[in-house]
Parts: sequence; structure tokens; C-alpha cells
Amino acid sequence: MLGVTDDKNTDGAPEDPRPADQQPETVADELESRYGTGPRLSPALIATLVTIPVIVIVGFITFAALRPEEKSPIESYTVAESASPECAKLVAEVPQTFEGFGDKQVNGSTVTWPADGDGEAVTLRCGISRPSELSPTSNLQVIHPVQWFITDTVEGSGQAYVCVDHRPYVAMWIPANAGNGPITDVSAVIERTLPRGPLDFG
Repeated sequence: MLGVTDDKNTDGAPEDPRPADQQPETVADELESRYGTGPRLSPALIATLVTIPVIVIVGFITFAALRPEEKSPIESYTVAESASPECAKLVAEVPQTFEGFGDKQVNGSTVTWPADGDGEAVTLRCGISRPSELSPTSNLQVIHPVQWFITDTVEGSGQAYVCVDHRPYVAMWIPANAGNGPITDVSAVIERTLPRGPLDFG
């Protein structure tokens, strides 16, 4: 009986179907035959491409952490009577909170009500100096029944008011999203706790 010849490789691997003169001699030749010889990204370039976005993200985080905290305009107003007993009484009587804001935080004659979210706080300062811009032609707003003079308006941020018919002078910063509730409630407290005074046009 004639013997049968086995043409398979002795190691069990399938034979390369390409002719012998086209078969790769090395692993590098095999990779080149499969994937071509086009340009490839170097490890240094890949590391750079990965590092740049990380640096940008870290930069934004650092900027957000180190930038100065925004303050309301009334914090720069000069103080005339910050230690007056009337201010202490007013600070004790103002509401503990407003809708959309946290509990009041007292620092001397300054009171802040932080926003529940990322917005600005409602701020009150008692004992500031008379607003120099106040004149006989100034437009005053009467709120329950206190007269307020708008001293600063920051577009899209809020407005600063000063109560001008009671003593000592009281300033409030009302963020744009706070509504009329805070200044209405504080007006009632001012009327109840602070003495009335004449409008002083300087």
C-alpha cells in the first residue's frame, strides 16, 4: 500500500498560502506586509497629545480656585457709624433667611444671606456714609414705607440701594434673581427699629 504524505507543518500552524518567494522572513516583514509602511506616531508625540488636555484642565481648575471672589458694590462704601447701637438692633431684627437663600451670616454691622445655589448673596451694611450722589432730583423708591436710593446697578447682576430717610444709613445689595422679598422685609424692620431722619442732599 502506498504511504500518505502529510503536507501540514509539524508545529500545527496553518501554512502561509502565499508562494514561497513572497512569504515574510521576519516578524517585522510580517507586520509591514499587513499594515504597510506608512508613518506612525512616536511615543513622545502620543505622550504630548495626552499631556496637553490635562494641562488645560488643570489650568482652568487653578484659575477658578485662585480668582478673587466677586463682591457686591456696597462692600466698598465708606462707613460712618458702624458701631452704633441702632445698627446692632437692626442686625438682630432682620430676617433669618429669605426664600432661595440660606441663613443670615453676621460680621459686625454687615449681614449676608448666601444663595442656595451658585448665585450671589443678599448683603446688608448698616452705618455707611451718606451717598454723595443723593440730590433733590434723585429718583427715590418708597418700599413699605422706607425711601431707598439706587446707588449702583450692575447689568445682569443686581442693584445696590441705600435707605436715606432713616438713621443710620443702611445699604442693601439685591441680586437680580432675588426679587422684591428681601428689600421689602428689611424695609419693615428698618421702619420698626431705626429712627427717621430728614433727607440730606448735602
